Amino acid sequence: MSRRSVLVLAGGKAGRFQGLHTVWLDKALALFEGKPLLVWVVENVVGEVDEVVVCVNSEERKAWYLEVLEKYHLGVRIVVDEKVEVEGGPNVAILSGLKAVQTDFCMTIPCDMPFVKPEVVNYLFNLSETEGFEVVVPMWPNGILETLLMVLERSRAVEMVQTLCQFKRSRPCDIPRATSKTMLASPLKTIKTLDPDFKSFININTQEDLKKLQTRNIQGLVQQNIVFNREGLLVSDLQLMRDAVKMLQKDNFRKAQEKFDFCKRHFEDEDNFFWTALASEGKGEALLKQAQLPLSELRLQKENMLQTVFSLSYECKEALSNAVDNYHNEARLYKKNHCTRLLERAIADKQNTLSLKSSIQHFLTNN
Repeated sequence: MSRRSVLVLAGGKAGRFQGLHTVWLDKALALFEGKPLLVWVVENVVGEVDEVVVCVNSEERKAWYLEVLEKYHLGVRIVVDEKVEVEGGPNVAILSGLKAVQTDFCMTIPCDMPFVKPEVVNYLFNLSETEGFEVVVPMWPNGILETLLMVLERSRAVEMVQTLCQFKRSRPCDIPRATSKTMLASPLKTIKTLDPDFKSFININTQEDLKKLQTRNIQGLVQQNIVFNREGLLVSDLQLMRDAVKMLQKDNFRKAQEKFDFCKRHFEDEDNFFWTALASEGKGEALLKQAQLPLSELRLQKENMLQTVFSLSYECKEALSNAVDNYHNEARLYKKNHCTRLLERAIADKQNTLSLKSSIQHFLTNN
């Protein structure tokens, strides 16, 4: 039988929860009906899985939470976020939690969802286990994802999330974009029979939410589960992508370019738009940094060196064009399936890459 764990994400800044001109309040310790939100969440899941781990962003928070949980006789582990290049964010907390457990499947739950029902927890786990999905995440009819309430197949997820963090991508909605086999589970199907009022999905964003609980919008076009079945993503490819990032950090731009190019071609063969785009962007960054190396001494260089700079710049522009095309293809896929949130992220990535490409075009035109 598969082993399961829950990762309670409790390291956020809780900006919307703060009042004006008041001392900062830790949302996880905010009281609802006399009990901290964190305790509500842990109590709801602790009897359903093999292990519960609370993920925090500081040793100070770890000490606070341990003291609180001990008062309620909840002996769960607390792990502090790893130190990685990306500056905080949910993906860092998720990675830290994934590395801290040895279970087969993990569910992430934010500390501000105090009413998650055990039946919903088990249903989402079962979808992943029985159907072989690497990620199962609920999606509402309007295409909005519950990106912090998802089940991950742990061994694959560690590789994916670690790679995303190295690319400084902290948003959890990148995880379903990055996986080979993803289910976007409609709450209007089985979940509705398990939790008719959708209380599992109530989360506390503001202090007012503690007084008037907000439910989700169930209006929209998506009424069924949606499955994305891409070609298998090799762990070796993800490792090579991370190696390429390290080469960039060490200013070994040529080697980084070669690694990114190898990954790009492999991802293209598998029609994996998201990873092809990331590999193309990485290749473009490596080329751009090579081209910029002699710019400070441009007037002193020989004609062939100037030609090299322009050649690298044109290659960089090509690589970024490839990334734009793949983000565009990814966006088309999400638009067809009414996946609003994923569509927004793919379009945002496309626009950011287009802006960089335009800057390079401006350099080529004016030099």
